[in-house]
Amino acid sequence: MFGLGVQELLIILVLVLIIFGAGKLPQVGSALGKGIKNFKHGLKGEEQEEDKKKLDDNEQK
Repeated sequence: MFGLGVQELLIILVLVLIIFGAGKLPQVGSALGKGIKNFKHGLKGEEQEEDKKKLDDNEQK
């Protein structure tokens, strides 16, 4: 994975903890995960399919 070892990953984790703090770390992780998910869906063109499903679900309620 990009030539990163255990020591490098630990240093990155410590820097992230210093910058964002332990309280905001779950929020940052969640936002990052959602962003990656949306990016992947955008590349595959699945966004349109999900929008159709959401519209169908809202119409049924």
